[in-house]
Amino acid sequence: MPFELPDNLHPDCGPVAWLLGRWGGHGKGDYPTIGAFDYGQELVFQQDGRPFLHYFARSWIVDEAGEKVRDAAQETGFLRCRPEGHVELVLVHSSGIAEVWYGQAADGKLELHTAGVSFTESAKEVTAGHRLYGNVEGRLLYAYDMAAVGQELQPHLWAQLERQ
Repeated sequence: MPFELPDNLHPDCGPVAWLLGRWGGHGKGDYPTIGAFDYGQELVFQQDGRPFLHYFARSWIVDEAGEKVRDAAQETGFLRCRPEGHVELVLVHSSGIAEVWYGQAADGKLELHTAGVSFTESAKEVTAGHRLYGNVEGRLLYAYDMAAVGQELQPHLWAQLERQ
């Protein structure tokens, strides 16, 4: 699907402009404290001319045939764009977790690391994360590594999404 840069795009958002729009597809997840799973996902990145993108993601667990079994995670936040491809991400999850991330964007790649994680008393303890997003032949590929519930930072989620 073709992509056009919005006329009102803030210059600092240039390195992440390729993310704008709606993305959908499937991924896989695993972690030592849970069983492996497949999921469907939708990501939406929007902008209004200021130096940030609004981000929303929702996912659902799927069975072997790719059919929805149940709703899963939701997260939303703001990808704050700074000069020279520096980015800050403020992110909250439906599971009771709030995070601050810092990273760098360039050449169709966005890499982020947590700077701080907070969680409600009913949420699982998450202590660190690493996210990598890449534009690979027009697809959005991403991987999310997580340190949680006493486990070291390690792969948790990975997906391939198509522009919708």
